[in-house]
Amino acid sequence: MGKKLYVGNLSYTVDQGELTALFAAHGTVASAQVITDRETGRSKGFGFVEMGSDQEAQAAIAALAGASVAGRNLTVNEARPLESRGGGGFAGSRRGGTGGGGGRAGGGRY
Repeated sequence: MGKKLYVGNLSYTVDQGELTALFAAHGTVASAQVITDRETGRSKGFGFVEMGSDQEAQAAIAALAGASVAGRNLTVNEARPLESRGGGGFAGSRRGGTGGGGGRAGGGRY
């Protein structure tokens, strides 16, 4: 199995076919994916390419990192594993306290 590569700073017009063709010049492309917004379907400007071997992945990185494609300089490097984003929700108060009222400690106005 080859290496998965992160491809950043893609033009929003680049589609999966163009991404595949761009990397195919440097070896076997096992898969290519342009990441899109769920709601609009518009490209988010980055994607992932899985090359057939580690040698082909290194050749693609060497050839395409910093290369100008559709007027933008690409970022190409080995993809890092997805990190856990943690729990989430409102398990703890964002303010870090227990709330509280306004006013002064003495209670009365005068």
